[in-house]
Amino acid sequence: MAFTINLHRLSPIFLLIVASSLYSSAAAGDPPDPIYRTHASEVRLTFSVTDQNQHGVATLQASDFAVVDKEIIVRNFQSFTRPGATKLEIAMLVDASGSMLPRFRRETSDVLDLLAQTAGVPEENISVFSFAESHPKLLCAADCRSSHAAEQIPLPRIGDLTPLYDTILDATDYLAQHADQDAEKVLIIISDGQDTVSRNSLRDATDAAINAGVEIYALDFNSNNSNPGSAVLYRLACATGGRYFWGMNSTDRATNAILEDFNATYVITYKLPSHDSGFHALRILPTHNSTLQFRSRSGYYFDHR
Repeated sequence: MAFTINLHRLSPIFLLIVASSLYSSAAAGDPPDPIYRTHASEVRLTFSVTDQNQHGVATLQASDFAVVDKEIIVRNFQSFTRPGATKLEIAMLVDASGSMLPRFRRETSDVLDLLAQTAGVPEENISVFSFAESHPKLLCAADCRSSHAAEQIPLPRIGDLTPLYDTILDATDYLAQHADQDAEKVLIIISDGQDTVSRNSLRDATDAAINAGVEIYALDFNSNNSNPGSAVLYRLACATGGRYFWGMNSTDRATNAILEDFNATYVITYKLPSHDSGFHALRILPTHNSTLQFRSRSGYYFDHR
């Protein structure tokens, strides 16, 4: 009997950054990346593909790509399908902590823009949370467009604490419980990436999202993207197969990316090509069109015992 591994998408760019920063991260005391182990005899890989203009490709064929699994090229797939997901479930996390006070007006405007631009998504599939102090608050669920969610975001106060990681776990649990099993679950984080009070760690939040199949799309509200908060948001997005956005028009770009990714996601399965224990690094390479860009999880751990 074959068992499967659910491999979530991870940006290739992020892999290069991780590879170059492993020693510095360890020195800074950062938590190690999550480790996934399995006794599987079949690999299940979910990925998305975009063209040179970052537009989703919805017409991919199995002959258009190959998988490199622990340096073994795999072209014979047991299955190649578009996901059965017919729904897109979205939860927005709005940072209402004190550090967001100077950006509050822009933040509420962006929430309104996001709600308006997701008009193709049924209202019952959208929820909005805000977070500050010790507990997140569910502002609306299933009626976010009609309930004027942005107007309900509490005004940040100087000194308010930030439970970012705890809120990610709460929102992930909410999506896991309320979304259909086959729905694609997206978490949109509007924040500066700071966390000052969470009981859980960044690794806990990342693991929870990955295990629940939740993709994080992060909108970075920092004035520049070279600070620790930006790095946190980038890591969350890349590790879960989502995307990271900073700068002008980030709301428009994020909404377009979510909808395009939803229409350009594929699932393949193939027999485990090597029974070597340890980490099996994964890459997806184009076979015909070199401009195609693939995003998937970086790999998996196999234990033959």
